[in-house]
Amino acid sequence: MANLAVKVAGVEFKNPLITASGAYGYGKEYEQFYPLSSLGGISTKGTTLEPRMGNPAPRVAETPAGMLNSVGLENPGLDTFIEEGLPYLMTRGTTIVANIAGSTAEDCAEVARRLDETDVHMIELNISCPNVKHGGAAFGTSCDCAAQVTKAVRAATKKPLMVKLSPNVTSITDIAKAVEDAGADALSLINTLLGMRIDIRTGRPILKQNVGGLSGPAVFPIAVRMVWQVANAVEIPVVGMGGITRWQDAVEMMMAGASAFQVGAALFSDPMAPLEIIDGLNRYLDENNIKNVSDIVGSVKPW
Repeated sequence: MANLAVKVAGVEFKNPLITASGAYGYGKEYEQFYPLSSLGGISTKGTTLEPRMGNPAPRVAETPAGMLNSVGLENPGLDTFIEEGLPYLMTRGTTIVANIAGSTAEDCAEVARRLDETDVHMIELNISCPNVKHGGAAFGTSCDCAAQVTKAVRAATKKPLMVKLSPNVTSITDIAKAVEDAGADALSLINTLLGMRIDIRTGRPILKQNVGGLSGPAVFPIAVRMVWQVANAVEIPVVGMGGITRWQDAVEMMMAGASAFQVGAALFSDPMAPLEIIDGLNRYLDENNIKNVSDIVGSVKPW
């Protein structure tokens, strides 16, 4: 068997598959299918300083080759996560990445500061959230705002810091380089693309918030393109995500430049997808006499 272990910003993962934030909760529901130790890592449900109820329903809708969601970062808040969710996860034999979010840079920094005192392995900062101090635009849609919130969180924690990028921008590489310069140790991308569906019987949007984040196979080619562009523009490692449902997708994403990858929407239709992807990836490496999975990272040969 090939060596599936990878390192991202010095953090060790037994294999490159990480379950994506928001799609896996805190993992308890999936333990009826397999031990969480089978995974390379878990990126937790996005955690904010205070509890959030999320957006009103309907907030999830199926689309061709994907799904829309406007859940709104529903979570029990930082105190409950530190007291209940995180201690449980830290006993499950896998690498834990704490996904964090906030409405201000100060909120994000405070969450990171509190997590710095825990045993969590890595922090993943979601910069797709609205910045209430700058008119509600997402942190991740401008280089200045992305750098500002990254600097604030970087100053608040010594934990390895991964920043999750929004694809809803003109130039993903400019944002990536701004975040790298601001102190990020790694990047993860892509977050969801903004989309919309309309119920033609009522004439109303299907989601109560009108628009939502598109994920699933429909976004995969966009994710591969952006990962390839970013991996060639920065010096820090990249974790790829967006529409990965099969082991072939995982290989493709790593060839584009991802040191590891996250799986999200696929879990809703097939809870066994992580194990199937890991097994398929291992077979591919063995059949091609590749000893280490890291050897395929960035191996694409552009024309």
